[in-house]
Amino acid sequence: MFFGGPRASGYSSINNEDNSRPSGYFVNSPNDMHQDVSISMNDDSAPVNYHSDNETSSNCRMSSVEVDVCFPTPNKKEEYGIDYESLEEFIANEKKELAENRNTPGKHRRRLSTMGASDGNRRYSMYGDRMMNSESKTEADQYRVTYYSSAEPSTIHSRSITEIPEYNDDSLSGMMKKGCFWIDIHNPTDNEMRALCKAFRIHPLTVEDICMEEQREKCEVFMNYYFVCFRSFEQDEFSPNYMQPSAIYIIILKEGVITFHFKAMSHPHNVRKRIKQLKDYINVTPDWICYGLLDDITDSFAPLIRAIEFEVDSIDELVLILKESEQSDMLRRIGYCRKRMMCLLRLLSSKTDVVKTLIKRGEIAPEDGTRPALSKEVALYLGDVQDHIISMLLSLNHYEKISSRSHSNYLAQISIEMTQTNNEINDVLSKLTALGSVLVPMNLVTGLWGMNVQVPGQYQEDLTWFGGILTTILAFCVISTLLMRYYNIV
Repeated sequence: MFFGGPRASGYSSINNEDNSRPSGYFVNSPNDMHQDVSISMNDDSAPVNYHSDNETSSNCRMSSVEVDVCFPTPNKKEEYGIDYESLEEFIANEKKELAENRNTPGKHRRRLSTMGASDGNRRYSMYGDRMMNSESKTEADQYRVTYYSSAEPSTIHSRSITEIPEYNDDSLSGMMKKGCFWIDIHNPTDNEMRALCKAFRIHPLTVEDICMEEQREKCEVFMNYYFVCFRSFEQDEFSPNYMQPSAIYIIILKEGVITFHFKAMSHPHNVRKRIKQLKDYINVTPDWICYGLLDDITDSFAPLIRAIEFEVDSIDELVLILKESEQSDMLRRIGYCRKRMMCLLRLLSSKTDVVKTLIKRGEIAPEDGTRPALSKEVALYLGDVQDHIISMLLSLNHYEKISSRSHSNYLAQISIEMTQTNNEINDVLSKLTALGSVLVPMNLVTGLWGMNVQVPGQYQEDLTWFGGILTTILAFCVISTLLMRYYNIV
């Protein structure tokens, strides 16, 4: 974790009289956690810093380590909101640092250091999914941050969070207070993550999932926000990473939405375009923005599933019709089609649980009103998304069965053709064997009389002996042929 300092090795001592320190996520410094608890074994009375079991279990407050690790929810209702002062302080410090870098001679402009691999090579997340940077640029002039608000006339694209207020006369805090906002960040930097986590009260476990590029799709509910991890895929057919999974991380606050992703994707742009088209008919809320993202990601699978349907039907019809010379690439087509189906099944299998969890937990409004409640209309829309996902899964399972049957039929067809070819070869070999059985005795006879020895009729001038020998050979051939035909040898 990058929230400063090493973790404390133990719990700090508890002081019941000090109630001035807040118990938020990031207000306690790790350096304040090393206060020893002394216990005297010689005196019957307990020391001042010692608490009995009953007192510890009932009256004492949780230590800072317990609050951070075991019970991370704040105790004060006002600490659920956004820390605008911390956000403005971060923007001021970033602007000051950028100004110093520009004004200092011989000092290069500070480059954005993302949390990905610094060399831009292939990366592996700790959960086993292969990741690759889709963007080779890490320059500071790359537009990575998009700010949308229902109160703003247009969407703001900037290179960092600190540049968002430059497009408006107001500060970022003032812009966020006007209405529902949406901050979309591509390849967030370490400083941005620290500032956002402190300003929006994001839990360290959520930050860890984002930084480690957690690929497991899930929906988690915290005291002041929802955290949704939803996976899309690389849609460029000419890309070497085609159909590789890419996750988008959605944090749904009461005031707005924050999204993170580490690969370029078109879903945020599509949702903003949809909001622009429907702005006169819908009320843009954080839960609606989340629904729009989930719906757009789900709809992106539909063209692939239709293409798989056409391919499966074509394979199923052609596998038993084409001749051997015409289906040389059929096995490759079947294997490639089944590979795409398995990739889609992997991407779609866990999405139903995410949407179901979001609907189930989102409809329960919190009593203190710190977490956004899911509206009934958005719940209906999410139910429609869930229906689409289930329909796609059923279709893919059906196509997988058809392709498996086509694969078996293709292998059976190949086996039948190979058996027929072997039978034809055996017939030819049997005929050649029969012919050899006839010719070998003839060769034997002619070979015997071809030696340099005395043969019958050698000194006779007529062809009596020659005619008799030739007649005997021909009679042998005829008799052998008749016997072979009688026994169905030839």
